[in-house]
Amino acid sequence: MGEVPKSFPDLESVEEFMTRPDQALVDDLAALDGDILILGVGGKMGPTMARLAKRAAPDKRVVGVARFSESGLEQKLSGWGIETIACDLLDREAVGALPKIPNVVFMAGRKFGTSGNLELTWAMNVLAPAIVAEAFRDSNIVAFSTGNIYPFMDDSSDGATEETPPQAMGEYAQSCLGRERIFEYFSHLHGTPGRIIRLNYAIDMLYGVLWDVATKVHRGQPVDVTTGYANVIWQGDANSRILRCLRHCTTPTSALNISGPDKIRIRDLAEEFGARMGKTVQITGTESGRCWLTNSDAAARLLGPPLTGLGTMIDWVADWVGRDMPSLEKPTAYDSRDGSF
Repeated sequence: MGEVPKSFPDLESVEEFMTRPDQALVDDLAALDGDILILGVGGKMGPTMARLAKRAAPDKRVVGVARFSESGLEQKLSGWGIETIACDLLDREAVGALPKIPNVVFMAGRKFGTSGNLELTWAMNVLAPAIVAEAFRDSNIVAFSTGNIYPFMDDSSDGATEETPPQAMGEYAQSCLGRERIFEYFSHLHGTPGRIIRLNYAIDMLYGVLWDVATKVHRGQPVDVTTGYANVIWQGDANSRILRCLRHCTTPTSALNISGPDKIRIRDLAEEFGARMGKTVQITGTESGRCWLTNSDAAARLLGPPLTGLGTMIDWVADWVGRDMPSLEKPTAYDSRDGSF
């Protein structure tokens, strides 16, 4: 991956670094039979995942599928050597006409705005997976899910493992659990190899738990610590690990938690940002004692530890937010206590 930067001058440099493949990814994709199809490539993580895959395996076709409602995204992906196909994943005939590529990453889904349009959330998170799982029964399918399908865990614990029984709170998490069950059903039915990725929380400079807390500190807003802890992982590391799972599918499909190894105390994180930015930190609330926490030890045993440390991520985000650099201005809602998004 080369030298780790101390900061990023602009968004282009963030994307360039985020999509530098490490040797483990290069080796796993080299050993993978066939090309790669990314469904839902237009989301937050999709473009950098596609570029990372192409840089790690330049001789493979990497095909990105989305509705492409964002102007210029198709051209950007094409410039990186990624083929694009416009498709509505709720259109059964259109999905059936997609090229039958042997390795599929399913990252389409709906989270924000769920409460205002529940029927669309369930369609995207449950019906679209059923259409895809049937159409790509003969492919490896690595499908995104979320750690929100777990119950709240005690702050003193190491977090939910893959064996922790789901207890999905709110219709977003319930629909994500439905997505998992659909992929499990079709995997059992057709013998489709797969992995279900329970992700918490991928961060970059424009979005994520670190951005949420840093922005509040920078703007002089109070940081609520009722949700006392969280896990995060650098988006580049998350993308790499998820792509590597194409070589580590199981039959039937099985869940794998993807996150960082650190259990981050939000109060301490706010103080860290305050120290780096020279800001006075305002804390509100008291730790509830329970929150969403995931244990990613199984992924570390399978794939090794993530390459990017928490201190490095804090430095990057503090510098970025402190310079008032661009962001998505979209909080993660990691502190939601009722599962509403």
